[in-house]
Amino acid sequence: MSLIASDHFRIVVGLGKSGMSLVRFLAQRGVSFAVADTRENPPELATLRRDYPQVEVRCGELDVEFLCRADELYVSPGLALATPALQAAAARGVKLSGDIDLFARNAKAPIVAISGSNAKSTVTTLVGEMAAAAGKRVAVGGNLGTPALDLLSDDIELYVMELSSFQLETTNHLGAEVATVLNVSEDHMDRYSGLPAYHLAKHRIFRGARQVVVNRQDALTRPLMSEGQPCWTFGLSAPDFKAFGLREENGEKYLAFEFQNLMPVRELKVRGAHNQANALAALALGHAVGLPFDAMLSSLRNFTGLEHRCQWVRELDGVSYYNDSKATNVGAALAAIEGLGMDMEGKLILIAGGDGKGADFSGLRDSVAKYCRAVVLMGRDAGLIADALGDGVPQVRVESLDEAIAQSRALAQPGDAVLLSPACASFDMFKNYEERGQLFARAVEVLA
Repeated sequence: MSLIASDHFRIVVGLGKSGMSLVRFLAQRGVSFAVADTRENPPELATLRRDYPQVEVRCGELDVEFLCRADELYVSPGLALATPALQAAAARGVKLSGDIDLFARNAKAPIVAISGSNAKSTVTTLVGEMAAAAGKRVAVGGNLGTPALDLLSDDIELYVMELSSFQLETTNHLGAEVATVLNVSEDHMDRYSGLPAYHLAKHRIFRGARQVVVNRQDALTRPLMSEGQPCWTFGLSAPDFKAFGLREENGEKYLAFEFQNLMPVRELKVRGAHNQANALAALALGHAVGLPFDAMLSSLRNFTGLEHRCQWVRELDGVSYYNDSKATNVGAALAAIEGLGMDMEGKLILIAGGDGKGADFSGLRDSVAKYCRAVVLMGRDAGLIADALGDGVPQVRVESLDEAIAQSRALAQPGDAVLLSPACASFDMFKNYEERGQLFARAVEVLA
């Protein structure tokens, strides 16, 4: 039976992908609800009117009086809770919630909950593949792929959920079997007042968690824990008790647990120190929910990485080309620059720029100077990045992605790599980061 009182009135605020999953969930359970969206023509409006013509929907500026008819508002992750109409409704006693809260109340199987500024999609996918290899009936989604409420089923044995800070803002009690924040670096500073507010939103993932996984190399990932709460750690240093890390033996690097070598790093198909950290994080999460090592290691050996996430595109004239278009913030770009830079003989030609979302790019300066031969800059905030990097590395400004690729090819030497890792969102030049990555990959594939 669904854990939701059906005699109360709810309003779904935001009619995108997660909003539509809320509509389906509430309609199936006979709950009385309406829908509101700040946009005049939200993405799922036609679907709602076709499939649920009886549901009242209001588009445009939010009406506080209308919102206050509800006992609870299910707010889309895309809409900031600081929106005045939402704050006014909350001040009058209306509860603000979201789809993840509702999912947590109704999920009957354990939840592996994963957040972080970077790598959460990769780690979520990996843990899902590990669980499937272990023979579990697993459902993977949330911020990645299928919305959480569409995953609910009595047949599922394990949920593996990627959760964004936006989703966590409306999550009051997740109660995950194991939760992690993989890393914390500046992102979405156009939505948060600063890093502390963003950090607090991320850490809502630990509410009610029975076990936690912590990144040893990032103090901001460690939550306040109750005494005796199981805690596993991961990092690129040698591991000790309840820890996953790297060990070296006879000149060979191994993924390891405590004092036991698990597999040589060279058997991973994905390159870079950041991908080794992702593998270790996935092992820690899988181990916490009882997945056997043989299934987890088999998944790691087969994993080729996700599209647009430090994805190898091709090699030409001794130069490798990588599509890391998903690096929409400074931390993600830094992970790719350092991860690839530490793992190769040559230097990087970095293609960066776009919509910086109010970020501080100075964090890139040292790693760019250390690992990059040159930086090719494009997009709206190219000038801000150029100023932040200073004169530590040659810079080229371009007007298009094609020009960026041509300039990068001319600058690269055999043994180098060209890395599209923008440290910015794509909206100033492209529909989304996927389009940016696809256009990059296509253009690189046809280079003669």
